[in-house]
Amino acid sequence: MQQNTERRPARNKVATRRRYLMCRPTYFDVTYSINVWMDPARPTSAELGQEQWKRLHDTFSTLGHDVELIEPTPGLPDMVFSANGAMVVDGRALVARFRNQERVDESAAYLDWFRGAGWSEVRQAEYINEGEGDFLFTGTEILAGSGFRSDPRAHREVQEFFGRPVVSLTLVDPRFYHLDTALAVLGHGEIMYYPDAFSAESRAILSARFPDAVLADEADAVVFGLNAVSDGKNVILPQQAVGLAGRLRDRGYAPVGADLTELLKAGGSVKCCTLELRE
Repeated sequence: MQQNTERRPARNKVATRRRYLMCRPTYFDVTYSINVWMDPARPTSAELGQEQWKRLHDTFSTLGHDVELIEPTPGLPDMVFSANGAMVVDGRALVARFRNQERVDESAAYLDWFRGAGWSEVRQAEYINEGEGDFLFTGTEILAGSGFRSDPRAHREVQEFFGRPVVSLTLVDPRFYHLDTALAVLGHGEIMYYPDAFSAESRAILSARFPDAVLADEADAVVFGLNAVSDGKNVILPQQAVGLAGRLRDRGYAPVGADLTELLKAGGSVKCCTLELRE
């Protein structure tokens, strides 16, 4: 992979206050395998997972963001990955329709939460759609992933529901089964991504639309360095992604390291735990 090594002058970045929905990993465990990261034979610690999640939660609060909570449901260990539960843009919520039977019941919990919280335009997706796992809002358009989880037909449904243009991208490496494991929106028209996670056609699309993107190498990608959350200045990402943190610093961002290694055993990290609520 050709690495984007050109050093660009850092520009002042501005953070904006965000509103997030998170779910405590009370019932976290790996009892089944629906991605290559999950191995039920490998021991997991719900206690450690909760400690790491709480530090992430507190990081958002310390940075001045609002965090709301959805109650975890027994028997749904992956509900901690709230980003997969829905996509929310312009005060409208499109709730996920999961591909794997193990996660199907999460949709009802998210539908109940949004309706109970007073969101007026809420419905469940018709096609397989795993929320912000595969749909990332840049501020103007929606980058949409498929290849492993979300149905390509969901891309048009998302475009029609939100009235925003959708750019379709195809993932080809099973280690990066959701778009948010291979790409993150930074703000200011910038993204970061791992090129080898995408088909040749999708790499060409990303290169043309985001010629100055921050490119991750494999070492940072496999520790889920791209499963990150940005408020426009602060970029919260796995602390193991040290190379990526350096590139972000060069661009004027403030990388904030987080340790979610226990939750990575289920194939999730910072972004997976964080659903942005855009009113």
